[in-house]
Amino acid sequence: IPGDHLGIHAHDDTGQAVANSLAAVRAGVRQIQGTLNGLGERCGNANLATIIPTLKLKPEFSNYIATGVSDEALKRLTQVSRGLDEILNRSPNRHAPYVGASAFATKAGIHASAVMKDPQTYEHVAPESVGNRRKVLVSDQAGRSNILAELERLGIAVKKDDPRVTRLLDEVKEREGLGYSYEGADASFFLLARRIIGEVPEFFRVERFSVNVERRFVEGSETETVAEAFVKVNVGGELLISAAEGNGPVNALDLALRKDLGKYQRHIETLAIVDYKVRVFQGGSDAVTRVLIETADKSGERWTTVGVSGNIIDASFQALIDSITYKLLKSGATA
Repeated sequence: IPGDHLGIHAHDDTGQAVANSLAAVRAGVRQIQGTLNGLGERCGNANLATIIPTLKLKPEFSNYIATGVSDEALKRLTQVSRGLDEILNRSPNRHAPYVGASAFATKAGIHASAVMKDPQTYEHVAPESVGNRRKVLVSDQAGRSNILAELERLGIAVKKDDPRVTRLLDEVKEREGLGYSYEGADASFFLLARRIIGEVPEFFRVERFSVNVERRFVEGSETETVAEAFVKVNVGGELLISAAEGNGPVNALDLALRKDLGKYQRHIETLAIVDYKVRVFQGGSDAVTRVLIETADKSGERWTTVGVSGNIIDASFQALIDSITYKLLKSGATA
């Protein structure tokens, strides 16, 4: 088919918009219509964040098709894809080809060992070519290779035969048996590793906190539900007391905790919770709850922390403390 004047406009109603677009290219079509991240009516359109790197990086296409996208421009693909999701105020698809957070993730220990020795054994393209990164997951299936790879990525120097690596691996497996999961909570794993391999200063200590939820009348028969939190924090021997109202107990606790942290306040005043997830295990009134909190600062950097407890407020509190501690540590704050 003389395809320089022919195009394809595929929708994803059967999950084949990208496949149909590439099939059209094989048949001679040279104009491909699509959208970034596959946005579109019904099930969406052909995803350009998948089509562009495929045409650019796969020899079947790259040997005879010019996309007009430079190597340097392609390295911004992940940033652009996630930037659009940020504008739309939605969570990026972790499993999206090329640009997803899990697109180059490895879990089992033997796989991690192989991918560190020769990435091409498991990766179809170099993550860096699309602006993504390799991710070696830390879980109860992890081996030493996973732990060592993640420690290296986090900038924590340790020898392969260091006994603390075994301690860390055992701790991860024990905690995951209690309900923790570090696959999506890099910041909490960073703190756990620093506590075992290195050191984490005690920037502050929460002496006590309380949360109260009250439903009250405001005008006539109209009612509103308000959450109030009270926090007493010890910062270098100085007791600081804060209270705040929020649209829920976790929001109120977060606001109260970050209202006055003494000398560390300047490091945390721009923090904001951007995602909050709850998963319940062992269903029933005595269920164990896992909370994942994603936090962002004014620079746009994001990190995720985890907390586990039979009490959802306590689990949330653990994740909040980890989030603030991580920010202080990365900011270079001193205890």
